[in-house]
Amino acid sequence: METLRSGELARQAGVNVETLRYYERKGLLAVPPRQQSGQRSYPPETVDLIRFIKRAQALGLSLKEVRELLELGVEADAESEPVRELLEAKLSEVEGKLRDLLGRCDGCGAVGSCPILHFLKHLEDPESAC
Repeated sequence: METLRSGELARQAGVNVETLRYYERKGLLAVPPRQQSGQRSYPPETVDLIRFIKRAQALGLSLKEVRELLELGVEADAESEPVRELLEAKLSEVEGKLRDLLGRCDGCGAVGSCPILHFLKHLEDPESAC
């Protein structure tokens, strides 16, 4: 069976080698066996797994949520409803946060005093409102 070394896997998946180690520490990737030379040896399907993780992260999912999706996808015959429920919960969470942020400003005044930008820059509650 053909395997990939860390550098080749990282290149094919579009990440760096440290990302592989990070995913291993977080339990998203199994720690691969090592060749006699000591180099890690990944199965080729790991490329697709890393791409899955990166796409899920690009959608705003946390690594915890990605892990949950991966666990849900272990059994191909399992119902897909839990996957949809997880994404619906994430959508509600994000929508709620954005609604709260939008509620801080009605769009009046100069951008320099915008409470939304102030909040995003300082990660604290804005002291002024429009």
